[in-house]
Amino acid sequence: MTGPVRRPIRTLITGLVTAVAAAGLALTASGSAQAATPLPAHVFAPYFEAYNGDSLSGLASASGNKYLTMAFIQTPSVGSCTPYWNGDSGMPISQANFGSDIDTIQAGGGDVIPSFGGYAADDSGTDIADSCTNVNSIAAAYESVITTYDVSRIDLDVEDNSLTNAAGIDRRNKAVKMVQDWAAANGRPIQFSYTLPTTTSGLTTGSVGSGSGLAVLQNAVSNGVNLNVVNLMTFDYYDGATHNMATDTETAITGLHNQLAQLYPSRTDAQLWATTGIIEMPGIDDFGAAETFTTANATTVYNWAVSKGVNTLSFWALQRDNGNCNGTGGSDSCSGTPQTTWQFSHTFEPFTSGGGTTTPPTNDYSVSLSPSAGSVAPGGSTTSTVHTAVASGAAQSVGLSVSGAPAGVTATVSPGSVTAGGSATLSVATTTAAAPGTYTLTVNGSAASGAHSASYALTITGSGGGNPGGSIVNGGFETGSLSPWTCQSGGGVVTSPAHAGTHALHVVPSSSQTGECDQSVALQANHAYTLTAWVQGPYSYVGVSGGATASAWTSGTGWTKLTVPFTTGANGTVTVYLHGWYGQSAVYGDDFAIA
Repeated sequence: MTGPVRRPIRTLITGLVTAVAAAGLALTASGSAQAATPLPAHVFAPYFEAYNGDSLSGLASASGNKYLTMAFIQTPSVGSCTPYWNGDSGMPISQANFGSDIDTIQAGGGDVIPSFGGYAADDSGTDIADSCTNVNSIAAAYESVITTYDVSRIDLDVEDNSLTNAAGIDRRNKAVKMVQDWAAANGRPIQFSYTLPTTTSGLTTGSVGSGSGLAVLQNAVSNGVNLNVVNLMTFDYYDGATHNMATDTETAITGLHNQLAQLYPSRTDAQLWATTGIIEMPGIDDFGAAETFTTANATTVYNWAVSKGVNTLSFWALQRDNGNCNGTGGSDSCSGTPQTTWQFSHTFEPFTSGGGTTTPPTNDYSVSLSPSAGSVAPGGSTTSTVHTAVASGAAQSVGLSVSGAPAGVTATVSPGSVTAGGSATLSVATTTAAAPGTYTLTVNGSAASGAHSASYALTITGSGGGNPGGSIVNGGFETGSLSPWTCQSGGGVVTSPAHAGTHALHVVPSSSQTGECDQSVALQANHAYTLTAWVQGPYSYVGVSGGATASAWTSGTGWTKLTVPFTTGANGTVTVYLHGWYGQSAVYGDDFAIA
């Protein structure tokens, strides 16, 4: 999984552990006056991204999660034997870092599972078993986390290059065996979970160092490790196929169960299932829409996991458990699928108490428009994409229509019926007699489960009879609202800084998007125009696309005027935009005009 470069007496123990780890020796004392509380036999513990500044106990409380898996712990550089949160040397394993949050969660009857490794560490060689060549020091690092935070399980996320590092695999497993022996000698409950990538039929096979997940477990058994839990990351298959993610979870975990039976022939069927764990990725995963784990899939997987007696249910990651970016894949902050906030958490939370099966959700769907607003001159036309999505349950047939068109305007939706999850096109055409103004068109959806709708703000510019000069609506943002502009996540109207008046446009780039805000403008066909705008911020891009292509950019801390000449095409409609650049700071824009 992705990550960055992605109880009392604890202070005394931390000092002891640090000194022992520095000497390259594993602990021989209990390390705590009070042993940690074992985890429930069946536990739901979604991953918490510890590297983005969110409150651990705050999000646990807000989402209703009593148990969380914390990602990630790694070394700051190759060759180091010292563990840090996120590999950040300013975040050592200590009470000062997450200790208070963990105390709060434990006081509420829950716990955390610190996780070593993760994709970024495994890729860069900073997983402690890859970085450190002293098995005693690796064991001491695991023990330091156990005693510092008084936890009863450590997660080991092994993927990417860590799967091909035969020496690191062997060191990791030898260290785990040392810690298990230490815990047993001191009456301390401790478990290790191995988190591994998977195919749809179970772990990959092969020799140690070949990239085989099964070989990691075979080496663990040969080193005397008691495999407590094996979690499979049932997402990111990257096989080019379209997946039913619930079905693929079942076949993957069943394959793991059968592989564990070969490793532990004396374990009962129930004991084998109780060694398995599931990690999902809500919504659209890193591969794309072909690998989408839906809210309906969550119910199916939950019920199946309960019926089989699976040990652990989890997902990557808690910060994704909202539907604020419909259609976006692989985001760290949202699922990309229609859902209520914490919907996946609430579906999985009863798993911890071993609750019974849940009723599949009622079929439902949603309707949205992209863009949700546009402007045309009388006699012009424009379009918008009508998106439907499964909000819960299964996909159903959705009828689509549009209402609210004023005189001189014709609006249609084609096709008139789609299966939820499909798209259609809203087409709007005006005559030269259409009266200027802003009108609300309503796209209506009808299905067996009921009706839903979405609104489109249509602005007809000019005073009738065409509009050779064109017009940007709300170009100075003095309405205080965004419409008819639309923005990527984070964009909106702010009161400061403003170039003129009291409002301006705010664009928020991220590592995966430029933050673009745009507006469709209908102009005279085959006509020369000049777009002007005032901008502020690094890599501020202003331009037009669609019926014409032209742009200009600048970087600066003060307001700068950009001028973009362009010539329209055959239909005269262009999209005016402002955006920043990936991974850069916010950009502001104001006083857009076309002449």
